[in-house]
Amino acid sequence: MHKSSFISRFLGRLIAFIIRRIVRLLTGARSLWIGCKPEMKQRIYYANHNSHMDFILLWSSLPATIRRHTRPVAASDYWTKSSLRRFIIYDVFNGIVISRQREEGKDPLDVVKQALALGDSIIFFPEGTRNLDQNQQLLPFKSGLYYLKQQFNDVELIPVWIANLNRVMPKGVLIPLPLLATVSFGQALTFNQDKTAFITTAREQLLALNEGEYQ
Repeated sequence: MHKSSFISRFLGRLIAFIIRRIVRLLTGARSLWIGCKPEMKQRIYYANHNSHMDFILLWSSLPATIRRHTRPVAASDYWTKSSLRRFIIYDVFNGIVISRQREEGKDPLDVVKQALALGDSIIFFPEGTRNLDQNQQLLPFKSGLYYLKQQFNDVELIPVWIANLNRVMPKGVLIPLPLLATVSFGQALTFNQDKTAFITTAREQLLALNEGEYQ
């Protein structure tokens, strides 16, 4: 478990404030609460994943009181590669890192389940990796979302569609392009299906939030 010093936590909160303001300014981001309200409820916000900035934009789109209790889930192989990245994910965003490589006898979602058991909300990307295919809206979902909802059925499951961020910050570009990014929050999903049907429904509900359908 990562432990931070008081100075690291203080700097992290300060940098988080600055990053949030910069991201919102550069992307012109707007939040659309289409199927739910920004309420202080424990939730799993699950979203499409095209960029390393996705969780930052989604996190920045939450009201401050909700944001303080919402933790992004990110891949350890990327975010623990350097001390700077570790500082950003742990101290700036209070994130949770998980391994994308399953080890025998270990559940990679254990740290996520611990956070949910403590009452935190999370930001989760069920595709498991960034979707860099411009011709495919969503990659197939991994089964992690199902197992989280199965164990924490009382936690609301909210689909969130992040639109245009892959065009605002395309791969290899350092300066954001002047396009509007939108974060659309959908209706909470119910859990009364088997794994295959649940994953299909969760994916369909996320696709239904495509910005083009909500103008």
